[in-house]
Amino acid sequence: MDNPSSISRSQPGFHDHLEDCYSQMCDIDPLILRVRELRHQGDFPLARCLEQELMPLF
Repeated sequence: MDNPSSISRSQPGFHDHLEDCYSQMCDIDPLILRVRELRHQGDFPLARCLEQELMPLF
């Protein structure tokens, strides 16, 4: 798999690369990926809400 730092978010093709990564089989929960995306977009309140959904119940 490509090194995550090998492609800059500002480079052309970044979003295509990201979509390719999302479509691959991996063990990262889609909600975790969504939280990362929301944080990158600056939507911290919604990211925190989703993080709460990911917390284990004890």
